[in-house]
Amino acid sequence: MSTAFPTLLTPRLTLRGLRAEDLDAFTAMHANPEVMKTLGTGVTRSRAETWDIMARMLGQWALRDYGMFAIIDNKTGRFMGRAGILHPYEWEEPELAYGLDQPFWGRGYATEAATILHRWAFLQKQLTSLVSYVMPSNTASRNVLEKLGATCTGRMLLMGTVEAERWAHRSPG
Repeated sequence: MSTAFPTLLTPRLTLRGLRAEDLDAFTAMHANPEVMKTLGTGVTRSRAETWDIMARMLGQWALRDYGMFAIIDNKTGRFMGRAGILHPYEWEEPELAYGLDQPFWGRGYATEAATILHRWAFLQKQLTSLVSYVMPSNTASRNVLEKLGATCTGRMLLMGTVEAERWAHRSPG
């Protein structure tokens, strides 16, 4: 498998591999309770925990040849969040996952990042299935998934502790 990270570009965003220089901004995002109440297990994370998460995200590239990207603002170069294909060992299907830091909410960035990732996952990586897991209270994320044409197929217990909706994505053709 390759460990080279592709770069995906949209009019406003650059999706690139995570870097050590992203740690401060990523840690600040993970320390914000408002951000974290809809991501992962819903709890904030320390700098060390964020580093470990970054290492796992980067390791997935070597093991699966796809993974998570940093979302960067094209105008400012600022780290905005993360998005990509998350596929932990115990999950049967890869997940189109995304999370933005709070200053970037409500501007269509999640939809923009998710749209390019959706096409990349199916057309470039030729994945045959793709899902997203969303906490039922996360209306904004549910709206992004509806725009992508995903369908909610039910609820499940994710990571043994979090109730989540499972959304199935269709290939863009």
